[in-house]
Amino acid sequence: MNNTTNITQKLKSLSRNDSAYEELLELFNLNIEGKERNELFNSFDAGFDNFFWFVKNVDNDEFVYYSDSVEKLTGYSIQELEEKKDGIFSLMKEFELLKVKEHFNDLLFPDASDIIEFEYHVTTKTDKRLTLFTTVTLDRDKNGRPKFFRGYCVDISNIKDNSKDVYREVERLTEINAQKDKFISIVSHDLRTPFTSLLGFSEILLNDNDLTEFEKREYLEFIYDASQKQLQMVNYLLDWAKLQSGKMTIERRRVNLRTLVSNCVSVLTGAAIRKGVEIKVDVNKTFYVNVDERLTVQAISNLLSNAIKFTPTGKKIFVTSDIFKKGIIELVVKDEGTGMDEVSQSKLFKIDEKLSLVGTNGEKGSGLGLTLVKEIIDKHSGKIWFYSKLGEGSEFHITLPQSENNILVVEDDAEVRALYVHSIEKAFADYSIIEAENGYEAMSIILEKIPTVIITDHTMPLMNGIQLVEAMKKKYLNVIPVIVISSFFNEDIIKQYNELGVTKLITKPVNLNNLIIDIKETILSQ
Repeated sequence: MNNTTNITQKLKSLSRNDSAYEELLELFNLNIEGKERNELFNSFDAGFDNFFWFVKNVDNDEFVYYSDSVEKLTGYSIQELEEKKDGIFSLMKEFELLKVKEHFNDLLFPDASDIIEFEYHVTTKTDKRLTLFTTVTLDRDKNGRPKFFRGYCVDISNIKDNSKDVYREVERLTEINAQKDKFISIVSHDLRTPFTSLLGFSEILLNDNDLTEFEKREYLEFIYDASQKQLQMVNYLLDWAKLQSGKMTIERRRVNLRTLVSNCVSVLTGAAIRKGVEIKVDVNKTFYVNVDERLTVQAISNLLSNAIKFTPTGKKIFVTSDIFKKGIIELVVKDEGTGMDEVSQSKLFKIDEKLSLVGTNGEKGSGLGLTLVKEIIDKHSGKIWFYSKLGEGSEFHITLPQSENNILVVEDDAEVRALYVHSIEKAFADYSIIEAENGYEAMSIILEKIPTVIITDHTMPLMNGIQLVEAMKKKYLNVIPVIVISSFFNEDIIKQYNELGVTKLITKPVNLNNLIIDIKETILSQ
């Protein structure tokens, strides 16, 4: 049985009006011949996953034909759609249905085109919303009288979704670009303005020989303060630009959070004492974070510096920590300072909004500190948020990735590895023990979670201990302490390890008690 007979039988089996279907076949035959016609019939028989054909009778406004693929697309069978008053269009919202009917009516005007294209939405049997692109052609009889609307519908839902994503991304990038343009304008102004004072006071010092020593010192202090602020702004700008462009490498390492905060506080203690502000630190000494130490110190120092700036004499600043959720540490810097009004709050972290508030003792800032803090925290996959009330103070929250307590044991001999693991587990009950049988497996583990310490054999297949440490160094992970075990160390091997920063070398057979002592000393030294 040929394809024409197949399609004829299919059409007649669905028919309410056989004569209409004969005319319909003639319409198909007029436009499609030979190989293309057979391919189309094959397509009708096989159906498609993403589009379907339909034919609608102009006289009675009924759908007289659907291709099989309509069921694949909508979930409704041909019979179910024929039983619906508006056929396929009954699957759309009422307001869209009215528009679609207008499109069909537009084709009937004498001077109208015989083809029209439009989009509409339908809801499938499984409540999935589809966007269909439809092309409708008006077919006429020999006398020019309208007979059939013949069309096909293509599912463009994915295309629309992707285009929406692209549009949103374009909008986002356009907004960022506009923000940066405004930011550059603001920064250009801020960079130029202080030079008026710098050049002015310098000129006076150079040309006015009648200045008193007091005046000279006062003018030099103006120049010094302005220069300090300019240097700070330039440094902020350079760091921010490097982070934005990805040119600044984030060198993560396991750092004790309390030690990190204490280092920040010690640098700012002088400023706090001069202002009569007390900084109280209550950070859990067992918390370790997986961060770039230099950048994180910069972020926390900025938060503390701001807190000192806006806290009046006799008030306090509190630095606390807690578990935000599994694997995430939360650090809070809270002050009893002036707080911020809603307008100022809305400008925080925005590069295109100028916000440089004066401190309680007239301290001035660059206005870029918090922008840089946010960028640093974002690069660590963290979050930053704040609460503030005018006259009552502010508190800033940041989250940082927690560094779990774990020890990595790298040994290709399964029995020896099991012996090490057994002893270490007994001595370090609060630590997770991770095993690897070679250097390559160890590197994949190290990149996923930074160990507290690594115990590795020197002689291993594929990658020895030296090569493992070198691979870590290339990934900026050379800060992880490593203990190397080997049956033999010659001078050359010892020298190579020392140059790589590895100083704990243990010769086999291993004294397990001494191994535990070495691990404890290594952990305590971090």
